[in-house]
Amino acid sequence: MMEFDAQAWVKVAAFVGGGIAMGLGAIGAAIGEGYTASLANLAVSRNPKLSGDIFKNMLVGQAVAESASIFALVVAILLLFMNTGDATLIKAAALLGAGLSMGFGAVGSGVGSGFPGGQACLGISRQPANTSRLTTNMLIGSAVCQTPAIFSLVVAFILLFMDFSAAPLNPTWAALVGAGLSTGLAAIGSGYGGGMAAGGSCEGIARQPEATGNVTTVMLVGQAVAQTPAIFGLLVSFILMFKVFPETTQLQTSMALLGAGLSTGFGGIGPGLGNGMAAESAVCWVARNLPSAPELMRIMLVGQAVSQSTAIYAMVVSLVLIFVV
Repeated sequence: MMEFDAQAWVKVAAFVGGGIAMGLGAIGAAIGEGYTASLANLAVSRNPKLSGDIFKNMLVGQAVAESASIFALVVAILLLFMNTGDATLIKAAALLGAGLSMGFGAVGSGVGSGFPGGQACLGISRQPANTSRLTTNMLIGSAVCQTPAIFSLVVAFILLFMDFSAAPLNPTWAALVGAGLSTGLAAIGSGYGGGMAAGGSCEGIARQPEATGNVTTVMLVGQAVAQTPAIFGLLVSFILMFKVFPETTQLQTSMALLGAGLSTGFGGIGPGLGNGMAAESAVCWVARNLPSAPELMRIMLVGQAVSQSTAIYAMVVSLVLIFVV
């Protein structure tokens, strides 16, 4: 009877996790692709003669934004059809955590990738001679936006394929669910923020093509800082997945580990967005005022550092919950 119950819970977790992965994974990509298409329409209305180039750029931008939802689809299919092996309640928690990681993790990257795609289309209508520069910058910026979704995919794969059966059910189940939430939620802000920086970069190049090198450099630096909350989420996830926790019957221990995942996960959303806002403004104004590029980058980095502090606070609380409480 107990074996049947465990098998049932594994199936429940796999099906719910698959639904969450694909359901949430569809949100970001669709919004990002729609944003790209909306600015492509605006671009064509401004310069109808370039409709062919704008259309091609739109499709390329949408294809990159689609990547996050494809990651989610892969995880969902695995959850629905893979052989889960021995049925244990720990396996059920791991499968649910995998779905949460990939579902939430695809949202920000999908939306964020739409920003450079749309701005590149608009830029082509203004600067047709610089179509190649704009497309290249769009692809670089969009690729960086996918990094948080890749983090989430890595965590999901670990939860799917690693054997946790030797660990005690309590509190390991909470650690595995918390691991999925930590990376998945933290990826939202970083993916969205990275897209804001990339979109501003495409806009800046369209305004001042000669500043392409400086603008791209500032964009990449700004995106790198915006990725940090997602890295914090990944770090906490790794600790939760790979640290061996002693068996306990106390519910508060499990809740501490689940809370650790929630703290860094939710705590990474705002800093990722804030860092993206700072980077977006910096790259736009570097293009308009190239001699002030060093000063603008300095202000961007200082502003991002202050915004980043809240993600550090969240990670500290997570570490306290894991190692102290």
